Amino acid sequence: MNNRYDFLYLFDCKDANPNGDPDAGNLPRLDAETGQGLTTDVMLKRKIRNFIQQTTDQNIYFKEFAVHNHQHEEAYKALDLGDPQKAKRAEINKAREWMCQNFYDVRTFGAVMSTNINCGQVRGPVQLSFGRSIDPIVSSEHAITRTSVTNEKDIEKERTMGRKFTVPYGLYKAQGFINPFLAEQTGFSEDDLALFFTALENAFQFDQSAARPAGSMNPRALIVFKHENQLGQAPSAKLLESVTVTRKEGVETPRSFDDYTLTIPDDLRQFCQENGIEIIERI
Repeated sequence: MNNRYDFLYLFDCKDANPNGDPDAGNLPRLDAETGQGLTTDVMLKRKIRNFIQQTTDQNIYFKEFAVHNHQHEEAYKALDLGDPQKAKRAEINKAREWMCQNFYDVRTFGAVMSTNINCGQVRGPVQLSFGRSIDPIVSSEHAITRTSVTNEKDIEKERTMGRKFTVPYGLYKAQGFINPFLAEQTGFSEDDLALFFTALENAFQFDQSAARPAGSMNPRALIVFKHENQLGQAPSAKLLESVTVTRKEGVETPRSFDDYTLTIPDDLRQFCQENGIEIIERI
């Protein structure tokens, strides 16, 4: 890759749970001090991996029911590297390179593969931040019931009660960075980059579930800053923090993306034009 990239990603959630916290009864994650909603980088990576696994022939390393040592064994067998238990640094490096070539998410996000069958460690060129809602969110609690039972002995029991949590509305912002120097090391290509951005644009399209019903989560903006070289012409913060998302005047309780205004200031556009930074608005 010959270019550095910074990007800003906006997505929203309506009457769904964008990223429940298993340590808090699956409540939507939030900042206890500000009340803003949070989503982890891992959540977005999971959506990207799922989309790519379902829609392409790319192999995914972190997938459901994967046994990583078995995947590592594939590298040693494919390259005829001998007994992995006796592997030296040279064999491990070859296995690491094979894993990058054959697993999209390894060469994209990186992976720690120094397990019992050692394929080394990979630092990925694509890094994502936590998502944070523009405004504080409210966590709504809903009682639900189940009329069926698991065991026959429980057939006479009353219905089972449960809880479900949703966010009435939240607009979330996440940031990302693509390191071209690490991309050279892992083999992350321009085609991989195009697929990554396509996955972000469709991250929630094939992720519908009871917690996230169809249409409840949607990407709203993907703004990419493409630098003319690998080093870049400006710090990431200068670019990403200059893009503003503000609530429209008169809106007290936002309930849709239309209640916000996304602004790329004219002075930022001029700065980018003068310094060889291309602004790409993909959504």
